[in-house]
Amino acid sequence: MIEKFSRSWALVKASAAVLRSDKELLLFPALSALCSLLVLASFATPLFLSGALDHAARHESRPLLAVVGFAFYFVQYLVIIFFNTALVGAASIRLRGGDPGVGDGFRLALGKLPAILGYAAIAATVGLVLRAIQERSGWLGRWVAGLLGAAWTVASFLVVPVLVHEDVGPLDAVKQSVTLLKRTWGENLIGNAGFGLVFFLLMLLALVPAAVVGALALAAKSGAGVAAAVALGVIAVLLVALVQAALQGIYAAALYRYAAQGEVGGGFDRALVAQAFRVKA
Repeated sequence: MIEKFSRSWALVKASAAVLRSDKELLLFPALSALCSLLVLASFATPLFLSGALDHAARHESRPLLAVVGFAFYFVQYLVIIFFNTALVGAASIRLRGGDPGVGDGFRLALGKLPAILGYAAIAATVGLVLRAIQERSGWLGRWVAGLLGAAWTVASFLVVPVLVHEDVGPLDAVKQSVTLLKRTWGENLIGNAGFGLVFFLLMLLALVPAAVVGALALAAKSGAGVAAAVALGVIAVLLVALVQAALQGIYAAALYRYAAQGEVGGGFDRALVAQAFRVKA
């Protein structure tokens, strides 16, 4: 366990070294989060004000709910995948020794827009199917949906780097992602698991100041102090989440280079990345 955590921390530090060189990479996950909120509001507000969802639920209009659900998933995934493609594209330029700007990432993502649209449709379909399984089959459905969702996450882990580097369609990108992961599959996906553990601990540390302020505010019975503590906690969570998203995009770019080309670049140690996805015996 200690060895896995140490390796994960080393991967985080290598990704952070790239991020320190190009702090503007943080703009991509920030814009992705903002646009995702706008998409949510654009769907939720008219549906709520018109009462369309309540009407569809009362009359069991499942086709309408399915259409609205797919449209929401599609637009939301489109936003996320677009900005993630821009992030991975810019990070890949840095790993090759270049000096990318924000415009470089956006230009690359716009050039891949047809493939991004196709992959967003695939991801939306998968998301809608998993949601249907989860809602209709009780606890068993939630368990099955969780397993299938985890399998999809693994299978699609390198789809965005594949779209960035290869001139393929969305289905071929998914197949290529699976192929690359099979080459470097290990007993543990230390990259994802390690990032999750590291950033869970960092999230707890980031919340310590907010917890201290909140405790002092409660002791003093200060409503303003409690509000300040909540705001501080929200800001801390958002900052950690943005950094995590940026580092995971950089890490995905490095893993693709290792899996597809045997190279890593940037501040990554080739032996370290090789251990992250150890070849199955």
